[in-house]
Amino acid sequence: MQDGVASRLAPLLTKILLGDDDGDGTAADLPIRVRAWDGSTIGPAAAPAFVIRHRRALRRLLWKPGEMGLVRAYVAGELDIEGDVFAALGAVQRVMRSGDEPIRLSADDKREIVRTAVTLGAVGPEPKPPPEEFRTGRRGDDLGPLEAPPGFFARLLGPDMAHGSGLWDGAVDLQDAQRAALDSVAERLGLFPGARVLDLNCGWGAFACHAAEQHRVRVVGLTRTAEQGDHVRERAAAAGLSDRVEARGRDLAAAGGGPYDAIVGLTGLESLGRDSGRLYDLLAPGGRLLIQEPVRRPGPHQIRRTFTTSYMFPEDGELRPLGEIVGEIEEAGLEVRSVGALREHHARTLRAWAANLQRHWKECAELAGTGRARVWLLYLAASALACESGRIGVHEIHAIRRDRDGRAGATMVEAFAVHGDGA
Repeated sequence: MQDGVASRLAPLLTKILLGDDDGDGTAADLPIRVRAWDGSTIGPAAAPAFVIRHRRALRRLLWKPGEMGLVRAYVAGELDIEGDVFAALGAVQRVMRSGDEPIRLSADDKREIVRTAVTLGAVGPEPKPPPEEFRTGRRGDDLGPLEAPPGFFARLLGPDMAHGSGLWDGAVDLQDAQRAALDSVAERLGLFPGARVLDLNCGWGAFACHAAEQHRVRVVGLTRTAEQGDHVRERAAAAGLSDRVEARGRDLAAAGGGPYDAIVGLTGLESLGRDSGRLYDLLAPGGRLLIQEPVRRPGPHQIRRTFTTSYMFPEDGELRPLGEIVGEIEEAGLEVRSVGALREHHARTLRAWAANLQRHWKECAELAGTGRARVWLLYLAASALACESGRIGVHEIHAIRRDRDGRAGATMVEAFAVHGDGA
């Protein structure tokens, strides 16, 4: 049905989605198909479909004609995406990159849009943000979507609950890719029986338990939530690893004074509060550091309120360029030995997590709440598209603390120690 609410929305949607400054855009040019609450539709029949279920969604777009308006309407359930969520978000990437920056509309545009909104009964005060949205000025002490039950993450991440990038070379599925990644990390850390390992962001214990079981190391894991800590302890006990896996609080102070033969961070240095100087003190001479750090492109970066900072991560936790992170590690006194890109692997991992979430949608929505499940799906899809386009990425950084003779010794354990014997 072409006539009705949808056709009257065409001027607003072409302005928002096409940046139609000269006014010659039409509904046929839209990159999406739109179905309004009265069943009327506009846009190409084969395009991904957005369904406006409530007038309040239109009111959100009038107040925030950009990313935040679309996101709030979707999280609140007033706007739905039918079909391939990746194709739908890809079609509106211009808007999804704008953050809280308003779409520029002329005075005539605004008058026309208000007239249309009046006829549709969509004029009114700005709706309150969904409860899943963080308050303005939120910082890293708030945990946001991490505060969901373990059952949610078991369905999202898969049975191993590994939260780092999988390695997809030859992998048949997500579980295979994640196990290959855990083996690869352990190998590059040079683990050996009796080594002491610090896991900066232990998550649900996938790497800690893998390393303790397969390499007989002792792991101290920092967890962000009490639920994670309890889960890691239960997982270790079930595997007979309680004497080798210890879950502690999220702050780096909980790591104690070290020394550690290896430090690993599969979601970057975020848990340090950028105090990367502590890494040198915690590592034993010859000890190894391996982190997988999310990064953005270098260059000027405008700090603004976006979907990510409003729903997923703190406003002081935005992505940084790779060079800045490498510089901090070097300034801490560590020697960077290698840097490798995991962008394509991470994008495929994000897609696999999104597929898990969609496959178990009803259970995940019951466990975490529908709004929070929508936040996660939006985040995974948007992040995968950003990775695939190269706007963001993940790099693995491998560094060492040189021993007293300036060499990259293996461990502090006497049998493996590096001695000044010219060997």
